[in-house]
Amino acid sequence: MKNFLEIVEEIKSIVSTEFNGKKMYDKDVADILGISQMNFATMKKRNKIPFNELLDFCATKSISINWMLYGQSPESLVEATNKFFIVRYFSHISASAGGGADAEHEEAGGIEIPHEFAMILGGERELKNIEAINVTGDSMEPTFSYNDIVFINRSKTDLQRGGIFTIRTEAGLFIKRVQKRIDGKIDIISDNQVYSTLTLDPNEIEVIGRVVSRFGSVD
Repeated sequence: MKNFLEIVEEIKSIVSTEFNGKKMYDKDVADILGISQMNFATMKKRNKIPFNELLDFCATKSISINWMLYGQSPESLVEATNKFFIVRYFSHISASAGGGADAEHEEAGGIEIPHEFAMILGGERELKNIEAINVTGDSMEPTFSYNDIVFINRSKTDLQRGGIFTIRTEAGLFIKRVQKRIDGKIDIISDNQVYSTLTLDPNEIEVIGRVVSRFGSVD
């Protein structure tokens, strides 16, 4: 996958004709993507790709997100159409520090993923269990950042070994690191140490599914 700087240069190349030969700066790309210059600078420093904004940009320009992220030529994409898959994507649902909507009652769109990424998610047979949602808030920094897209496997709900899960409590929808305690209770852990650990009874938690990846790896 291309890094942040490479994608910025691609965007500059794509829209350069709109600037009538004038030099483009990072602030211009930030404006095009609808990102504040402060957030843009933070993403650049952390090499965090703004997936939501990039998806919107690609849709506006009729560009394949796979071409933008992986650099395949349009010709190779046509020839390898059968190597790309669609995963259900609830673009209006977010989870992490704040509550979210119920994915079962929201209309899903689709996000196109390449064959290589489908293998990371468990292979073609697992894709029926995979859904994608957005991250909001900073409670899982540095593991996840605002506007990351995470992939959830709804068939994986066993908390015995712990891990990062999407869960629902009476407070809303969250992405948290979850650990089962010896006494049977569940520790709800934020990777951002500013947030304290919450302990709940199992009947206070609905496990939606395990977070298996984002556009990168998950611990």
